[in-house]
Amino acid sequence: MGVNATLIVQVITFAVFVWFTMKFVWPPIMQAMREREARIADGLAAADKGNKSLEEAEAEKARTLQEARSQAQDILTNANRQAAQVVEQAQAKAQSEAERIRSDAHQEAEREIEKAKEALRKQVGDLAVLGAARIVKREIDASKHAEVLSDVAAQL
Repeated sequence: MGVNATLIVQVITFAVFVWFTMKFVWPPIMQAMREREARIADGLAAADKGNKSLEEAEAEKARTLQEARSQAQDILTNANRQAAQVVEQAQAKAQSEAERIRSDAHQEAEREIEKAKEALRKQVGDLAVLGAARIVKREIDASKHAEVLSDVAAQL
């Protein structure tokens, strides 16, 4: 066998090797590459989706935070308004109570003045009877002259 025969056998062996590789080895390798390519593509899509979700979550967080700040401000404003109302109500109640106490004190003072006037009238009447008794040098009966004494006390 010569160089040509060896060359032909090598070419045939190479052709069988290429055919065997193309028929049995190459398809699983290509399948594995396609699967890996699909997994990489899925991973990239998931990463993009994750980035979008993260951006949406950041936007939602910002909206929620702004909403919470707005609600907190509203609550604070309402609390201040209610506090002012409570203060106003307390002031109005205190003013009303002060007016009532002042009115009661005024009425009590009027009653005391009337009592004092009445006591003074009685004392003046007694003094008048006593003075008249001394003038006349005899005792005047106060019970008999009560009507006269009442008129004198009313004039005072």
